Amino acid sequence: MLWDVEKKEVGCNESYDIIEFFNSGLNGLARNPGLDLSPKELKGKIGEWNGVIYPNINNGVYRCGFAQSQDAYDSAVNGLFTTLEVVEDHLTTSRYLCGDTLTLADVCLFTTLIRFDAVYNVLFKCTKKKLIEYPNLHGYLRDIYQMPKVAETCNFSAIMDGYYKVLFPLNPGSICPVIPSGCEHEVLNTPHNRESLSLVNKTMHVSVA
Repeated sequence: MLWDVEKKEVGCNESYDIIEFFNSGLNGLARNPGLDLSPKELKGKIGEWNGVIYPNINNGVYRCGFAQSQDAYDSAVNGLFTTLEVVEDHLTTSRYLCGDTLTLADVCLFTTLIRFDAVYNVLFKCTKKKLIEYPNLHGYLRDIYQMPKVAETCNFSAIMDGYYKVLFPLNPGSICPVIPSGCEHEVLNTPHNRESLSLVNKTMHVSVA
């Protein structure tokens, strides 16, 4: 939620509208106003990926966790893991969702991936596979995690407390499990080698060859 402190009212409670606002709406205050995660030439691709990621992954994990029937759960979990496989396959040849450029689509996907093994796999019954079992998705996660200033926004203790101790219907005892080893900082900081997928690096390699 974006709160207007002067008007004392909610400015926006839609997450994607908020990150678009932070991307360009505060350039007058930004330290790096030239950074644009939603460039005009990629808006179409970003929209296409968001149309796949939001209903099936971002919202898909919640549809699994809060399903009120077996049919609803089966539909949600099948959509979730089918889409994860699609993204896993795409990331075989593409560093980010839209090529060599990190975009808002990647930001949206990262926020769910970083919580997947710690929360959604266990608490939300997204149990078919752990994220760490997807080599491309986990490498992609580490690629973004290792960017300057990103890791410090990933507070796993706060994430675990926020889900396991607050979502009473899903965890009545409020018992917080141990953080999975795959979510430890040392693991997330292991080399990802995804820069080798860069089109620039590929072009240089071909030219040298």
